[in-house]
Amino acid sequence: MNWEDVFIKDLSWLFALEIVVRTFVMFTLVLLVLRLSGKKGVRQLSVFEVAIIIALGSAAGDPMFQEDISIVPAAIVMGTIVVFYRIITWLTAKNERFESALEGDPITIVHNGVFELDKVNKNLLAKDEFFAEMRQANIEHLGQVREALLETSGNVSFLFFEDDEVKPGLPIWPRLYSHKCDQVNVSGDFACCHCGYVEKLDPGKHQCTRCKGEEWVEAIKVTRKS
Repeated sequence: MNWEDVFIKDLSWLFALEIVVRTFVMFTLVLLVLRLSGKKGVRQLSVFEVAIIIALGSAAGDPMFQEDISIVPAAIVMGTIVVFYRIITWLTAKNERFESALEGDPITIVHNGVFELDKVNKNLLAKDEFFAEMRQANIEHLGQVREALLETSGNVSFLFFEDDEVKPGLPIWPRLYSHKCDQVNVSGDFACCHCGYVEKLDPGKHQCTRCKGEEWVEAIKVTRKS
């Protein structure tokens, strides 16, 4: 293996300087396009907008280091992307069906303290990711959550029970959730680790009446601390 070919090959110092200039220009153009899109951050991007970002990256990447590709054609591509983006956003604002087809719809993933399993499984939602979102919202267990909605941007929106309406629920903090087991040792309220459904159980092995899950953890009923 020739290490000089791997790292340098026929690169000249003059073209290395040109790469720096090209990269600066293209990176500036990408930032400008993102500013024109009106978005504040990646968490606000829809699937369509992520596709736009990928297209921008592709258009900007080649002129940065390929000597035979000039900047102006890439700038034209990026300008076309901006115009296309503006047309699509105008259409989505005018037509709800078009918006739904392009970006999808919000999905209910928790209703009355239990997982909506058909929605969760269909959209391959990782439970660990969702638990992390809940912990960041100061949620200790599913019994505090009246409704949880997965937005098209990837954010999760929550509606909470009032303190006097909170019910026993599946704990989502690792210290308690890690005590899950397939055999109950004491009588009490236990939450199914799969769907969050709470049942009063006696010692022994049990199957969840809602989802047929067989792992349980003791449910808790603390009110939410804002």
